[in-house]
Amino acid sequence: MAKSLSKVWLRGLKRLLAIQTEHAHKVTRRSTARVARPAAAKPSAKARPLKPVAALRAPAKRDAPRAAARESRVRPRASAWASGSWTRSFHSAPAAPGRLVNHLQYGLYVPAGHVDEPMPLVVMLHGCTQSIDEFAEGTRMNVLADRFGFAVVYPEQSKHVHSHRCWHWYDAGDSAGGAEARAVVSLVDALIAQHGFDSERVYVAGISAGAGLTALLAVTYPERFAAVALHSGPAFGEARSGIAAMDVMRRGARREPVELVDEAADVAGYPGMPAIIIHGDADHVVAPVNADQLAVQFLRLNRIVDANGARKSGEVREERKGGLVMRDYVRGGRRVVRLCHVQGLAHAWSGGDEAVPFHSAKGPDASAMVWEFFKHQRRAGTGRNAESTATAASAAAR
Repeated sequence: MAKSLSKVWLRGLKRLLAIQTEHAHKVTRRSTARVARPAAAKPSAKARPLKPVAALRAPAKRDAPRAAARESRVRPRASAWASGSWTRSFHSAPAAPGRLVNHLQYGLYVPAGHVDEPMPLVVMLHGCTQSIDEFAEGTRMNVLADRFGFAVVYPEQSKHVHSHRCWHWYDAGDSAGGAEARAVVSLVDALIAQHGFDSERVYVAGISAGAGLTALLAVTYPERFAAVALHSGPAFGEARSGIAAMDVMRRGARREPVELVDEAADVAGYPGMPAIIIHGDADHVVAPVNADQLAVQFLRLNRIVDANGARKSGEVREERKGGLVMRDYVRGGRRVVRLCHVQGLAHAWSGGDEAVPFHSAKGPDASAMVWEFFKHQRRAGTGRNAESTATAASAAAR
């Protein structure tokens, strides 16, 4: 029986890797068709080297000068047309049981010229088989950071911990997902102390397994984060192993989402957690039903629904436009949970750079949607979530 279950797990991983490989081959064929020369032609001695595909997609006004081209060897291509600083380093997080050290690799992007007040910090958690360079490039979050003045940190799962760089979102144990969540929190605390980032405006966003770890962080360390974003993520609380995780990804949770939340957290004492959930309705890796279940789970964490899943406060507003179905759960004039279904989107970051695996040009810009949601949220010193000054004034005016 164990052997057959292992085969199911391996088939699931192979399917995930096959999707990435197929996407990469398609991108290579498209980019080759755009820049290929006749086979017989010889390049001129004065010919300039071809730009990488991602550089061809960069806005013309942000084209990097020649001096910056050398710098791109140590920075993600997404930073090639962003004006801030990119630092790759590691953080010595609390050691997990059975390990002497716990070094968490990360990349930190800090925009230039925003020094009037402490910056917000956005934590970006990649999915399986992704690197932080790919995630930064594909989401273009650094470009938004330049525009709006927030820092971005990209923790990176080690291949020594998981061969496919998957976060252990389904295992909250001290030697697995629990240790990874603790390492992320430790990294955030260290960056706040070092750079003076605004501790009341720290946010977490993740895709796929990164969304799973985001949910674990939201449940375990709610006082550290002001809001979360979950893109193409699984429902939480049911899976306890890799095999069970694959089942949740394919079919959603089999138990009631509210019941799972009540087991995972003390809802009565929970300080609340605003959440935006984005999912493609053509996702064949993580079934779209997971998004609906996640929405119910965060509605429960914010006490908008009762123990039976019935809405007990707030109102619902729905909007449909341009292939996007968006449902807002509003309380006191403020969005608390936003659920977005993107038509035709597979297992990929919506509105991203399709030259990077697991990012798609299809759909609205998810990075912009995430920041638009985040910027109105603040975690007050009491641990409770509070509206930003601007949002509170706007609500009072209405």
